[in-house]
Amino acid sequence: MSDPQYSAPQGGQQPNYVLHHESGGGTGLKMAILFGAVIALIAANVYLFLQIDSLKQELAKNRESFLQEVGRVKETSSVTQAAAQRNIENLKDELDTARRQASMAVGQAKVDAQKHADEVAARLAQQQKAAEAQLTQSISKVEQSATAANTKIGEVSTEVSGVKSDLSSTKSELDKTIASLKSVSGDLGVQSGLIATNGKELAALKALGERNYFEFNLGKTKQPQKVGDVFVMLKKTDPKKYKYSIELTFDDKKTEKKDKGVNEPVQFYTSKARQPYEFVVNEIKKDVIVGYLATPKVQTGR
Repeated sequence: MSDPQYSAPQGGQQPNYVLHHESGGGTGLKMAILFGAVIALIAANVYLFLQIDSLKQELAKNRESFLQEVGRVKETSSVTQAAAQRNIENLKDELDTARRQASMAVGQAKVDAQKHADEVAARLAQQQKAAEAQLTQSISKVEQSATAANTKIGEVSTEVSGVKSDLSSTKSELDKTIASLKSVSGDLGVQSGLIATNGKELAALKALGERNYFEFNLGKTKQPQKVGDVFVMLKKTDPKKYKYSIELTFDDKKTEKKDKGVNEPVQFYTSKARQPYEFVVNEIKKDVIVGYLATPKVQTGR
């Protein structure tokens, strides 16, 4: 296949980077990208909804467990208090009986009765202290359970806020990346797809999956260097004017591209695809160019 004819800029003029719009292809591609962005945002919202729903279910389980624990503590406390009250009443009855017997007894009998009354009073005081200690412990457990539940609720709220913040950040980054991508015409006059000017934008293009991308960092050598399925030889660079010249080898023929600029799509057709290949240089240094080669996904082979 012979090279398509093109006209290089005359008189050392800079290439015209005015954005050209073609009906059909360019608009459709942009709509596809925006549609993809909307799909990504919807997916993120679904993910957030599922996260919040899961957290709500977990919170409901924790509350139910907390209420059950409180119920068990109340039930245990009620039983303990009832038993303690019965013991106190029995001891009071026994104390009253002992005191009556003591008042009626004389001599040693009175002494024994008083001793027994003191022992009963001591046991009563001990029972009261034990009941109070158990009640205090039960109340402490209830307070600890309430504190744990409040802590869990706080953690859930914090996690939901984090998910919302991550979603907002992801949407902002997606909007910035889409806004920074360029759609321009190549040196053959063919409307190009989106052109990346840096590594971040190139990563966004790769994520779209519409073309194959091969990054390169080529120095000036005597032999062509392989990039994708073509061979490239750097002929010269002019960092001050942001210009470079290369020689491309594909389909057993050589094509020279002279005085090309930064981020200018250098387009050429091969026998493997109906769409053009695009050679884009993002950075020009002394005897070095850095950029990427974009090739069509669908290729016919040879």
